[in-house]
Amino acid sequence: MRQALPLLILLLAACGATPPHETAVREGLNDRFLDPAMDVQDFEKNFEGESREVCRERDGIIELLGIKPGMAVADIGAGTGLFTFPMAQAVGSEGTVYAVEISPAFLKHLTTQTAQRNTPQVEVVQCPEDDSGLEPDCVDRVFICDTYHHFTYPLSTTGSILRALRPGGQLFVVDFERIEGVSSDWILGHVRCDKETVRKEIEQTGFRFVKEIQVEGLEENYCLLFEKP
Repeated sequence: MRQALPLLILLLAACGATPPHETAVREGLNDRFLDPAMDVQDFEKNFEGESREVCRERDGIIELLGIKPGMAVADIGAGTGLFTFPMAQAVGSEGTVYAVEISPAFLKHLTTQTAQRNTPQVEVVQCPEDDSGLEPDCVDRVFICDTYHHFTYPLSTTGSILRALRPGGQLFVVDFERIEGVSSDWILGHVRCDKETVRKEIEQTGFRFVKEIQVEGLEENYCLLFEKP
């Protein structure tokens, strides 16, 4: 059954059905995020500091997404809202940005920020570890930045993202390069899989790989583009 699971997930995703539950790739991946007492301010310093390359190159990354006014976009693993709120400006008052999180502390923070920034186009979505929490056919773009390696159930979660995208919708994945003997000790210990594994897992759920996008300024991270057939 373990060997047949990817093919079964692919077939079920194609017809919009829910796949069987897979085994967790690593237990405890999100324990610190699931702690209601987690200090969001600590993550704001780390996530939104100039030392983080995806923060420095945020504007260029968002431009690559091709977001237009009126679109519906999902920011999976929205965290502190680093990408969520610039996306809200891009989709405008007629669009929607789904800020998806599993963390109670991040969910509370995002809800507060949405009110303070007067961005009603942002909808905060709580999700479990094995699903995106998004309704079928509700988004045009899905963006996952430095979060895919935290997917405890990558096939189930990515399958739900496939269902959430409209036909022809795009999935952008930014994550850390994990190369033995090259990447930092932190990445090797923290990030569970390399780029080739990420691509393989996502393709198994029914996505079509389009290309790897070269983003100026990104050295520790890569960007992969997928499309829903």
